Amino acid sequence: MQDAIIVDELVKSYDGKKLAVDHLSFNVKKGEVYGLLGRNGAGKSTTIKVLTTLIGYDSGIAEVLGLDVSRNGTEIRRRIGVVQQEEAFDFTTVENNFKLYGMMWELPREETKSRKEMLIELFDLDELRKKRMYDLSGGQKKRVQVAREFMHDMDVFFLDEPTVGLDPIMRRTILDYVKSQARKGMTVLFTTQNLEEADYICDRIGIVNNGKKVAEGTSSDLKTKYGALRTLKIGYTSEKSVKKEEITTGVETGNIAEVDITNDEILVVSDRIETIVGKILQNLSEMGIKTDKIMIDNPTLDDVFMKVVEK
Repeated sequence: MQDAIIVDELVKSYDGKKLAVDHLSFNVKKGEVYGLLGRNGAGKSTTIKVLTTLIGYDSGIAEVLGLDVSRNGTEIRRRIGVVQQEEAFDFTTVENNFKLYGMMWELPREETKSRKEMLIELFDLDELRKKRMYDLSGGQKKRVQVAREFMHDMDVFFLDEPTVGLDPIMRRTILDYVKSQARKGMTVLFTTQNLEEADYICDRIGIVNNGKKVAEGTSSDLKTKYGALRTLKIGYTSEKSVKKEEITTGVETGNIAEVDITNDEILVVSDRIETIVGKILQNLSEMGIKTDKIMIDNPTLDDVFMKVVEK
């Protein structure tokens, strides 16, 4: 697969002193949904603005579709879609927003009409079509912002926190539609602070902090590497008391953070659950204790995020 986006040692400062983007490097494959995660001020929006040719940068490499963003802005803008945090065209009605986009992209009248109607239906905007944008709620405006970008075909779609203010149903509708377009070959760079969204939509994730990339990988890889402590829950029946030291015989104590025993459940907290669960179950079997439930909770992307940005 070719790289649709290449960022290599990118540096950007607004005041010549503090770096908003600090030697940031990542790549996005064609047809991939790549999530850029980070707290406010981490450099996500600045990176999007550089890649969409809205602002310049100090040094490094920034390419979209094989084109240098500093020299090929016009050509790049013809082939991308952008949803920024800022609003645009708020002086028109919802319906006229779609018409304006059709005109901007020089679509034939009938195609403009058909795409407009399809998107208004898909994004549940029919009751809002005659309202002016500045009369809409923040979530409603965001719906229009995302929907109208699909008035034109694009190779790369940049989404800067596109679901802020949306209800769960519309959020899922947007994410599913973006995923469906990515499966057809559209590349997506997606920034969000909603880690559940990133877990759902992104093929790979890069976590940035203070302008630097501090972690990268698939959601599964990141959880495995940075998932912190996990809990093993074992349901059991026994006529005799169960002692902690018997359960953990032969298990390195450094791999166990906590053991808690109740009348019918054993809880073991560790950062190495996968490596110790077999020995614990063997110990219980040798003690003649019957187990009827075994559960391991999974780390979340929230766990990863908190661990990475605070380390």
